[in-house]
Amino acid sequence: MIGVGNALRSDDAVGLVVARRLHGRLPSGVDVLEREGEPTSLIDAWDGTEAVWVIDAVSSGAAPGTIHRVDAGNQPVPAAFARGSTHHFGLPEAVELARAVGRLPERFVVYGVEGARFDTGAEMSPAVAAAADDVAAAIREEVLACTNER
Repeated sequence: MIGVGNALRSDDAVGLVVARRLHGRLPSGVDVLEREGEPTSLIDAWDGTEAVWVIDAVSSGAAPGTIHRVDAGNQPVPAAFARGSTHHFGLPEAVELARAVGRLPERFVVYGVEGARFDTGAEMSPAVAAAADDVAAAIREEVLACTNER
């Protein structure tokens, strides 16, 4: 599981927050990582794994706190997911690059939480903070089902 974000940019921290909520709550052998979104770091983090869940903030125009789930093993990550990102090269591009070079795990799930604000230094908006709890619970359930530890 990889939480992507920037802790200093409001709602962009949601991926990191979810990762922190899942530390110690997933089966042994399941890594929980935090990344700022640099594409080679992301690709290296998931390379050689069987299953990956990634969480990041998105800005697609939906209401703040809206949770999007994409099975990126079978379909592209919408380009709109990169719009709110403070990363130079977005998650959708990193996923497609990994797919093109044969480094995308077969099971690859992306959770995007619709952000409201991405300004420097502010706390996450209430809707995004609430969604972080829901995403953490959903990812935990999916990981447990995938590892047969439910």
